[in-house]
Amino acid sequence: MKALAYLNKYLTKYKWRLILGTIFITASNYFGVEMPRIVKDSVNLFTEKIKSLKGVELSELDKTEIIESGIYLALIYIAFSLCRGFFVFLNRQTIIIMSRLIEYDLKNEIYTHYQKLTPAFYKQNNTGDLMNRISEDVSKVRMYLGPAIMYSINLFVLSIMVIYYMVSVNLELTLYALAPLPIMTIMIYYISRIMNKRSEEVQVQQSIISTYVQESFSGIRVVKAYNMQKSLNTSFLKEANEYKSRSMKLATINAFFFPVIVLLIGISTVLTIYIGGLKANEGIITNGDIAAFVIYVNMLTWPFASIGWVTSMVQRAAASQKRINEFLKQEPAIFSKDNAVPMKGGDIIFEDVSFVYPDSGIKALQNISFTLPEGKTLGIIGETGSGKSTVANMIARLYDVNTGEIKIGDSPIENIELEGLRKSIGYVPQDAFLFSDSIANNIKFGLSELGENSEELMEQAAKDAHIYDNIIDFEKGFETIVGERGITLSGGQKQRVSIARAIIKHPDVLIFDDCLSAVDTETEDIILRNLKRIMKGKTSVIISHRISSLEHADLILVMNDGKVIERGSHDELMAQNGYYASLNEKQKG
Repeated sequence: MKALAYLNKYLTKYKWRLILGTIFITASNYFGVEMPRIVKDSVNLFTEKIKSLKGVELSELDKTEIIESGIYLALIYIAFSLCRGFFVFLNRQTIIIMSRLIEYDLKNEIYTHYQKLTPAFYKQNNTGDLMNRISEDVSKVRMYLGPAIMYSINLFVLSIMVIYYMVSVNLELTLYALAPLPIMTIMIYYISRIMNKRSEEVQVQQSIISTYVQESFSGIRVVKAYNMQKSLNTSFLKEANEYKSRSMKLATINAFFFPVIVLLIGISTVLTIYIGGLKANEGIITNGDIAAFVIYVNMLTWPFASIGWVTSMVQRAAASQKRINEFLKQEPAIFSKDNAVPMKGGDIIFEDVSFVYPDSGIKALQNISFTLPEGKTLGIIGETGSGKSTVANMIARLYDVNTGEIKIGDSPIENIELEGLRKSIGYVPQDAFLFSDSIANNIKFGLSELGENSEELMEQAAKDAHIYDNIIDFEKGFETIVGERGITLSGGQKQRVSIARAIIKHPDVLIFDDCLSAVDTETEDIILRNLKRIMKGKTSVIISHRISSLEHADLILVMNDGKVIERGSHDELMAQNGYYASLNEKQKG
């Protein structure tokens, strides 16, 4: 229950629904407990009439009196049944709906928290596991917040009412009737510990399967290209069998509860009839009391039988909430300070910046220093793994430096409001990721707010990215669904849609991370001419393997192994006759 204590804030938030639900449960049980008393009165009425006759034939008056009394008691019984049903409906409308509302809030909290975490977190945790915690785990927690709480309150209230009535009739008979229940409690206590362990094992295996399936479907083109369907099926079957095995072990424990509980309640019923019969012969209780006791014992059958089910739900919820709490306790390494200042722009300054990726330990940058004046263009070129993309990540503050300092204007980047910083940046990453949505929505994703001119902005951004003609050639135009990760578009088309998404909001800082690698040189020239117009007066960073993309840059950094080995304008670097000049010769030769 320690892990589930995290949910108390939500129970407090919806306390009135919980209180009302408890009141409705109490009301429904009140009418439920009164119904056996009606049966008791009916049995006693007919028993007394039969005893009073002593072989004498019933008169018409007696028959009429019995019929009227029977009808009267039956109508009361029906009325109480309807009242009980009405309050059962109300308690489900309060407590079960409360659980759905908390499920909604919890999923939103997890999703919002996921978005705050750094890229390092997502490199350390696989997507399937993240998905499983926000879906399967939250669903199991909801079962605790709804049915488990409802049945627990019901058991508590009903037990008090029933036992109070039973004791008021005869204490000894009550003790005999309830004698098997402590045995049930002890069994539940010990078996629940096994259930908890097995629930955790099932959840862990569920995450493994989710991850496996997600990766298989995401990489389906590679799977088919290598003809690995049979191999993946074999591997999946192995994981599925392991999940089945763990689930069957848990199901075995769950299946053990109900028959045992029914058996123990059956023993209670037998004891009630036997001991009650003896006491009825002695005149201590009436036949009606025995009938009421039997009904009361059976009324406790489902609430006590539900203990096993509720225990299972609580144990599963505890295991799931423990997994959820692990991620919710993860503090984002990058956040806005309380005294953060607004993004005002200015020169971008790197002063002896060094950085090591926390997940891999790779030293990406070593003592990098440069100044990019506001409104100027920086070009970065170098071999794969030289640290080019890391510089872009640092400007967008996807990571924080280990040593050194980055400034924008007069403010260290850590002191700038994070949301304002990223709003001012248009970033086209190396991996042109598109959402499984329409082309229009993928481009408009770059807009923080959709205004009346959003359609015009979208079309102009598509034209500037030289993708407009391709889009209108599609049957559905801008409403074309691109499929998961943009799978229905070519590599070049995805890159150009990504560029349109970045430039649509007219950001103060533009970062293009090797975003023209999949387009031909003619298309590249057109896009670069458009970008030159768009970037006029804006601070820009262009990362590329092609020198043709960087020739117009005001400052070019040549990087290797996390260090700047050459710097200057295109003409200055050519004059140095070093690595840059050699690379230019190779690309143009």
